[in-house]
Amino acid sequence: ELEYGMVGINSAMLGTEVAPFGSVKESGLGREGSLHGIDEFVEIKYMLMGGLGA
Repeated sequence: ELEYGMVGINSAMLGTEVAPFGSVKESGLGREGSLHGIDEFVEIKYMLMGGLGA
């Protein structure tokens, strides 16, 4: 049974944008470093622009 935030086996690559890392207990690691992690820092806004040609 592993209880670690990050584990690398036969690879030096511990992070990638398609695999967010998480935390176990109080390791200090959060779900960041991916497309999912950026959602915490983004505010979605709607913008409508008219008269751009026709």
